[in-house]
Amino acid sequence: MTHRPSVPLSTTAAEHPYAFARAFNTFDPVALDQLYEPGAVFVPAPGREATGAERIRANAAFLGLRVPIRVTPRHTYVAGDLALLIVDFVIDGVGAHGSPVHIEGTATDVARRGPDGYWRYAIDNPFGTAHDAGRPE
Repeated sequence: MTHRPSVPLSTTAAEHPYAFARAFNTFDPVALDQLYEPGAVFVPAPGREATGAERIRANAAFLGLRVPIRVTPRHTYVAGDLALLIVDFVIDGVGAHGSPVHIEGTATDVARRGPDGYWRYAIDNPFGTAHDAGRPE
């Protein structure tokens, strides 16, 4: 019998990106989804939003590359139980398919502290202000 990885959640907003990286690097979409509120939005590409089961599937596509993520938080702004997180990230290495993978960006994320004291994403926008190619500027 195998058990899903368990990743500790963060009790401070500034630690949340690191908790996310630890969960991401398990490559388990269910473990990663613990870092999100139930109704959270994930933006897998500019202009595209995913929630619920679609959020898990969208994250699973990134996890399926089987290349770890590195995060470097740039700014953390906290107002009560909300936080704006500006985080540089890099996914770089050889993917499960044997080809090089390089994805990087600066995320603009919103996290919320729950009643249990743990932070979770309300909005995870990894590509920040990247332009949606399908929309005029």
